[in-house]
Amino acid sequence: MARRTRPEAEQDLAAGPARPSPLHVRSVEKAFRVLDAFSPARPSMGLTQLANHLGIDKSEAQRFVFTLIELGYLRKDPISKALQLTVKTLDIGHNYLRSNTIVRGASTYLTHLNTLTDETVNLGIMDDTEVVFVQRIVSRHVFNENVVIGTRLPAFCTAAGIAMLAYLDPAEARDILERSDLRPFTPNTTYRLPELLDKLKLTADKGYSATNGEYYSDISLGAAVRDARGAPVAAVTLALSSARLSLEEAERKLAPLVMEASRSIPA
Repeated sequence: MARRTRPEAEQDLAAGPARPSPLHVRSVEKAFRVLDAFSPARPSMGLTQLANHLGIDKSEAQRFVFTLIELGYLRKDPISKALQLTVKTLDIGHNYLRSNTIVRGASTYLTHLNTLTDETVNLGIMDDTEVVFVQRIVSRHVFNENVVIGTRLPAFCTAAGIAMLAYLDPAEARDILERSDLRPFTPNTTYRLPELLDKLKLTADKGYSATNGEYYSDISLGAAVRDARGAPVAAVTLALSSARLSLEEAERKLAPLVMEASRSIPA
């Protein structure tokens, strides 16, 4: 969980780590930060725009871009000269999903939970202050079509994040919350630190988390997948519309199934 948050990763490319290890290869870091500069908000950029965004000179940016184009991770439009990521960038994520034992081991149990409930089921993994969706089985009632594998959401206001934070060492959980962008995404978002700490305690006591319209306008139930030491390594979540069930009904009928699925996944 030592990964830097996205705002930190977008600082001046030349800044580097405060105390670089002699093993740290700056050119590798810079190459990945070039790739990381592209996002849904910036799907394509010209060379000058990219250099300005990263805070480096144009000639340095050109060398990294040339190499990444040669390796197949970037492409340049022949007319506009705009740079874009290529489909090859998916290879790293695909290899992660295929090689991660938790992700591979969860498939059967997520499918079973989806079949039992006819609701959307997700597997999320913590990455610093965020949760990343690494598996998703949608139901015919799906309403958040923009959530796909790889989507990142704030941990503090999502069922998956709360479920995992509840089983971290309290000092570590508090540190993550204090470094999070605590703000109300909806009128229902719990975002003040004292209330969040209370929610973590309640979640640990119940064994599952519950959110209702805190980020999206849905109900989500989450339960942590824990390793042999009891540490959270992932979380199973189930999402449904509040028009189908109330929060109380969802907790009573579905929370036990979510917890059973999380306990079944080998960690």
